[in-house]
Amino acid sequence: MKVVGFCGSSGSGKTTLLERLVARLRARGERVSVIKHAHHGFELDRPGKDSARFREAGAFEVLLAAPDRLALLREFGASVPYSVHDLIAELAPADWVLVEGFGHADIMRVEVWRESVAAARGDVPIYPEDPFVVAIATDRPDALPVSTLRPVLALDDVDGLLAVLDAAGDRLDYRHDHG
Repeated sequence: MKVVGFCGSSGSGKTTLLERLVARLRARGERVSVIKHAHHGFELDRPGKDSARFREAGAFEVLLAAPDRLALLREFGASVPYSVHDLIAELAPADWVLVEGFGHADIMRVEVWRESVAAARGDVPIYPEDPFVVAIATDRPDALPVSTLRPVLALDDVDGLLAVLDAAGDRLDYRHDHG
């Protein structure tokens, strides 16, 4: 199983890039799972529906199962410190796991750098100092704030990104020790 993360500021284009990458990988016949980090509470189920009613009543887990979809909602009731490795362990086997967020996790990552968003927020890139960054996807490949020898791709160059990830070979193979 290959695991690669995508990090960058909110609004930089991570979700759109991942959506396109998932489609390309699926078109190749590969099984793809995605883990997305959410900074705030979110609702998977709608108020008034059975799953929301069970969760609101205090269920720890609500599993929604249909012939074509399964969703597991787990309510901790308090903040729980989990790692990206804990979440990967929850997944069924796949060819690829794409992780959005978890920008400082110890997995190989692509930094998504949108110049206008970074400038507005005063962000600094992590790729110059972070050995886990394998490539940079950006809206301005000619204007990175710090030069790098890592591959730099246009934000919309999904085929180029896929080529870089394929070329990374076993560097993306997941080997985390769960014990």
